[in-house]
Amino acid sequence: MTDDRVIVKCLVWDLDNTLWRGTLAEGDDVVVPEAVRRVITELDARGVLQSVASKNDHDLAWARLERLGLAEYFVLPRIGWGPKSASVKDIADRLNFAESTIAFVDDQPTERAEVAFHLPAVRCYPAEQAADLAGLPEFSPPVITEDSARRRGMYQAGFRRDAEREGFTGPDEDFLRTLDLRMSVVRATERELARAAELTLRTSQMNATGVPYDDAALRGLMADPAHEVLVVSMSDRFGPHGAVGIVLLRRTPDVWHLKLLATSCRVVAFGAGTTLLNWIVDRAARAGAHLAADFRPTDRNRMMDIAYRFAGFDDDACGCLTALGPSAEGVLRLHLLPEPRPVSPVVALDAVDLAAVAVTRG
Repeated sequence: MTDDRVIVKCLVWDLDNTLWRGTLAEGDDVVVPEAVRRVITELDARGVLQSVASKNDHDLAWARLERLGLAEYFVLPRIGWGPKSASVKDIADRLNFAESTIAFVDDQPTERAEVAFHLPAVRCYPAEQAADLAGLPEFSPPVITEDSARRRGMYQAGFRRDAEREGFTGPDEDFLRTLDLRMSVVRATERELARAAELTLRTSQMNATGVPYDDAALRGLMADPAHEVLVVSMSDRFGPHGAVGIVLLRRTPDVWHLKLLATSCRVVAFGAGTTLLNWIVDRAARAGAHLAADFRPTDRNRMMDIAYRFAGFDDDACGCLTALGPSAEGVLRLHLLPEPRPVSPVVALDAVDLAAVAVTRG
């Protein structure tokens, strides 16, 4: 059963009589309809990744995609003779995407049925619908940012980074030092507003509450001097990772309330979440404030729970929490009495000064 409210993060294309007209193995001079080409370029601009699952000779099919000027649009193509459900699952696993965020388009009912049977959360579409996919709500992210158009490039850079990591001999920390990792934490402005809203929608595994914040909600928090809306970006020698995290923080002199922390799964392996939490804990300690963090368990964010616990948050019912009022239904409120700590041995951090704005009581 699929959830129509979930936005598609990756569309997987069949080739023969779907992406192009004709069957390559039969010697057809295959042609890509202009309407399909427009869908490919439009989804790419929206930040929807695209891949291929096709029963074809890999070298022949990929060479044809290159001749057609389309190969660059596809990440992790799976072209061979195995079951398409296995190809689609492998793509989802490599991208670290939930299967509910994957879509598959194919001209053969049997292929769609095979994928649907093994991967019931994946949306399946007939080839006749291919030219209209960009008009469907599940392919229309509510927020499109400057990072959207370069999302494919960031993932492709990530695959090159992963390949280099596999060939590296030595401890992980030594490899991370070679990357020249840099993190930036800035207060959200009009420019960052759309990126902040997108992060609350797209992140799931490293999302403390899973609650999305739209433009209006974020504007309200930005206008409140007691609240911080912080956008986190990263880069390394392979290029920018783009916006990879958001922090929603309410500060009072006695307790800092971490309402939301979310980071992209793309940067988990680089210690992004740990770096961010260490920085917040260190800053709160220097301000003499306790820390409270909201956490709402979902079927995807177990990693976020582990990150909070590893950082030192627990279920201690400290009296400071009463000043925050009741938590929302299903939300746990974790507590930490912070002490100064180093932020990261491998990430260079350029962060806003949280002492630069006065905080209010109550």
